[in-house]
Amino acid sequence: MKMSLFIVAAASPIVPIAIIAIIILLVFIIACIKIVPQATTFIIERFGAYKTTWETGIHFKWPFIDRVAKKISLKEKVADFAPQAVITKDNVTMQIDTVLFYQVIDPKLYTYGIERPITAIENLSATTLRNIIGDLELDQTLTSRDIINTRMREILDEATDPWGIKVNRVELKNIIPPKEIQAAMEKQMKAEREKREQILIAEGQKESAIRVAEGEKEAAILRAEAKKQAAIREAEGQAQAILEIQEAKARGLQMIKDVGADDSVISLRGLEALEKLGEGPATKIIIPSDLQGAASLATSIKEIVKDK
Repeated sequence: MKMSLFIVAAASPIVPIAIIAIIILLVFIIACIKIVPQATTFIIERFGAYKTTWETGIHFKWPFIDRVAKKISLKEKVADFAPQAVITKDNVTMQIDTVLFYQVIDPKLYTYGIERPITAIENLSATTLRNIIGDLELDQTLTSRDIINTRMREILDEATDPWGIKVNRVELKNIIPPKEIQAAMEKQMKAEREKREQILIAEGQKESAIRVAEGEKEAAILRAEAKKQAAIREAEGQAQAILEIQEAKARGLQMIKDVGADDSVISLRGLEALEKLGEGPATKIIIPSDLQGAASLATSIKEIVKDK
């Protein structure tokens, strides 16, 4: 029996102890190699005390001596805080919730500076908000968001410097006044809209009246200009007619002069003129007492023609 057991033990494969030790050592070394990803840092402690801060890359940690105390992301983070009850300067209670954008810039201070830093930032944000809103009235609070955001960011950024945190931006997410204030604001907004509507209607009517008046003015100017042009044309026509009549008379006299009319012809023309005059509406006709007077008249007309 003892002989058979010895034969079985001698026949089983024997693994060298050195190979096992090497495998265990390799596994242990691999476990001690740490890779820090991008935008992340590791806080390393040795025997419970801060040793160093690992940046992005490959690092080796001594077994049983060093340990990773904390892994910290350097990315910008967002903290959405619950609504806080605040009281304005004119004693109006409202609810305001804030959104905080922050970033860890010093991992060591962030790890050892304060316990639960986000809770501390939330409480600090609430007290800062109450202090700022307490100095503002309701209307200023509703219209001064940028000012409140800037003041809160400056105060929180300065307060969180010892904690290794940088506050990049603070935003007031919601401002919720009491219901009665909301109802009054809605009435005010409605009245303001109606006022703007009435102003727009009045401005439209005013613009329409101005346009109508301008149209009437332009029409009157055009009518006056038309009358002026018509009067000018009429005057020019009359002047032209008078000129043509005078020219015709001048040509007639010139023709009499050119033909050399004697006294008898002139007398005859005078009698024809008297005959035409007699055909008119006049009741009296002046006739020379004798033909010698007519001849004298004809002679005078002839002299006038010669002078022309």
